[in-house]
Amino acid sequence: MTARDSYIELGPIRPPSEAQSLLIRIIRNCPWNQCEFCHTYKGERFSFRSVEEIKNDIDRVREIYDQIRKFSWSLGYGGEINREVLSQIYRQSTRYDPGWQSVIGWLYFGGTQVFLQDANALMVKTPELVEILQYLKDQFPFISRITSYGRARTLAKKTVEELKAYHQAGLSRIHIGMESGYDPLLEYMKKGVTAGEQIQAGKNVVASGISLCEYIMPGLGGTRWWREHAMETARVLNQINPHFIRFRTLYVRRDMPLFKKVERGEFERPSDDAIVREIRLFIETLDGIESTIVSDHILNLLEEVQGKLPEEKESMLAVIDRYLALPEEDRLQYRIGRRMGHYRSLEDLGDPSLGRQIRRVIEEIRPSDGSARPEKEIEKEICRLMENYI
Repeated sequence: MTARDSYIELGPIRPPSEAQSLLIRIIRNCPWNQCEFCHTYKGERFSFRSVEEIKNDIDRVREIYDQIRKFSWSLGYGGEINREVLSQIYRQSTRYDPGWQSVIGWLYFGGTQVFLQDANALMVKTPELVEILQYLKDQFPFISRITSYGRARTLAKKTVEELKAYHQAGLSRIHIGMESGYDPLLEYMKKGVTAGEQIQAGKNVVASGISLCEYIMPGLGGTRWWREHAMETARVLNQINPHFIRFRTLYVRRDMPLFKKVERGEFERPSDDAIVREIRLFIETLDGIESTIVSDHILNLLEEVQGKLPEEKESMLAVIDRYLALPEEDRLQYRIGRRMGHYRSLEDLGDPSLGRQIRRVIEEIRPSDGSARPEKEIEKEICRLMENYI
């Protein structure tokens, strides 16, 4: 089975929680594109896509879907799109086509979720986005969830009625990169939004009935503003009460503008242990909300720190306290194991086979005379491991 005339334009990223989603590109790149901690769209021009272009992509997805159903009939499955059908199509494809493969993957995982790309699809005029959403649902009535990134400054200007129109047309969830609720830090990182706008945006989304996921960035305050970053971000979220709060721990890449500040000594990323303490203060400061905290990214040291507020707050703090109470050598072993992708919970420290592998790596990091390196040198080695996941 060949992939012909199936070009579908795809953007560069989507949230980890949208790994099973069909990607529909609404805008190209990021209209702001000035954040110091982001590398994704640097050097790229922003542009809108026309409604016609987007509908054409949806039509191509429909064509591929219909071809797959036809192929299912030929295999004797009566048009059913199951994993056996999709596996055979994947094996028989004669060339790699990103759009084609994207649709296969989407259907393989159920074909019910869609993510609208790129950085801020909700800046499209309301009638146009409603038209796109309605067209998508008309072509695929079985879609149960449509999500999108949204910039807080844009959403602060949208009326609740506009957002309700999106919701009625099928938009289920909005992902907002809050990063921080501390105004001096937002300005320093060139986020282009204030804490007040973050609050207004979040309240608008919640009032519309759309599920809201706010992303925060532990470590973004550096060693200078870590306390203010933790407490002010929590206070902003206390006023919003989003459905989800997701951690995305800071890692500074060389192609980020922030890296220049690191080189000049203006910014210092906290150690992993310091970031864990920052997260503890953040969770402690959350109050009066019913959000779910999620730690679903490899850059987050403690994946276990997740749960529903307020009932699981103490259990999340207990995980943090358990980690901080570990001997220094055990914490180092866990950090290395986590950055190598071996550890997912503190319980994994009890695996003797993994422990031997990780201790061998630690011995390679340390000088041959057995003396311990300074903490900053250990951090550099761990950062090199983290770079594999960006």
